[in-house]
Amino acid sequence: MLRPTLIVFARSPAIGVGKTRLARDIGRVEAWRVYRAMSARLLWAVRDPRWTVVLRLDGRRRDAAWPCLRVEPQGGGDLGARLTRGLRGHGRHGVAVVGTDAPEVNRARIAAGFRARNAIGPATDGGFWLLALSGKRARSVKLEGVRWSSAHTLSDTVRLLGTLTELETLSDIDDGKDLKAYWSRR
Repeated sequence: MLRPTLIVFARSPAIGVGKTRLARDIGRVEAWRVYRAMSARLLWAVRDPRWTVVLRLDGRRRDAAWPCLRVEPQGGGDLGARLTRGLRGHGRHGVAVVGTDAPEVNRARIAAGFRARNAIGPATDGGFWLLALSGKRARSVKLEGVRWSSAHTLSDTVRLLGTLTELETLSDIDDGKDLKAYWSRR
């Protein structure tokens, strides 16, 4: 059976690396702890025999916390260049990409993205938590001109890629307010 690939884009979990807005609100060490917990939870929640999971790290180091996953470097460039490389490199049988910021991502939501073939999962902050593309579309994708990490990320991506099935909207955890809101919903 030909399985699609789920790429998880992540930063190597290290104190002071990433989650800078969250760190401003709760401290660097606590932000690191939250990020490690979110990443571990996501990596556990998305494993499924229907697809292959690949972890693409930001290149700082290969972390021993993920020894049972296929780990690849993201490479250089902005997020668009790194996503383009990942999608093209794994687009043979369909591919989806997620980050580690949306704690409500799970197998059922990933499966919905793969079923739709060309789909995007909006995030409440104007970004997206999932981008799924068919093999053909992934092999030719080029994510240039997207205003990453902004309220325009989703709209720029849809404008660039055209018709995508919109999945349900999920929340990201980017700062202390987001973290507090997430804990209040649990």
